[in-house]
Amino acid sequence: MSRKIRIEYADAGAGEPLFLLHGNGESHAIFEKQIAYFSVSRRVIAPDTRGHGGTPRGDGPFTIPRFADDLKDLFDELRIKSADVLGFSDGGNIAIAFALRYPERVRRLILNGANLRPSGVRAKYQIPITAKYVQACAAPGKDERSRRRRERLGLMVNWPRFSPSDLKKIAAPTLVLAGTDDMIKESHTRLIASSLPNARLVFLPGSHFIVGERPDEYNAVVERFLRETETEI
Repeated sequence: MSRKIRIEYADAGAGEPLFLLHGNGESHAIFEKQIAYFSVSRRVIAPDTRGHGGTPRGDGPFTIPRFADDLKDLFDELRIKSADVLGFSDGGNIAIAFALRYPERVRRLILNGANLRPSGVRAKYQIPITAKYVQACAAPGKDERSRRRRERLGLMVNWPRFSPSDLKKIAAPTLVLAGTDDMIKESHTRLIASSLPNARLVFLPGSHFIVGERPDEYNAVVERFLRETETEI
């Protein structure tokens, strides 16, 4: 059985906890503006996913469900029973997996640029990713950098694996957020929102990376959602 790992995370502010989950190949640093903004009124916890940032790779599988289990371990370590969870890109996919596996731990969800399956990514992005992954597997380097690159590409080619019917099991109030020129297909983002029992959908002008491109608007939309749904939890 694979062992638990020490998860690196930022922890700022006090109050109701809000977890921020970054995307593939990133670290919690992508949420610099969000940590500064939300920590004024909340406790903001932004972990580095297994094999990203300051968190070690560890042993065992390198998958979205495994990352969700890591998040549960962090909740337990911090003695947090439940929290609001914001996930960006693969962080959104981790948030979905977490909500499905541990629904009692989720108060509200913010899913930014998430997808249910690799086909939800626009072809102009997914085709090059798949080609790079096939190439990396055909001539696999044995050094740490090559292995890390292969695993991260594999996440985007093989994960996530959700269905619209899975989302119907998520009762938590959810904000589905994406850019107008996102790498996720607009139709796919709309499918996610329509499949959730209690979801709001917002598109902000910009790319997949609106979290950094338009932080003021982004934070305002998230803050409004959290404020308006306070009575629903």
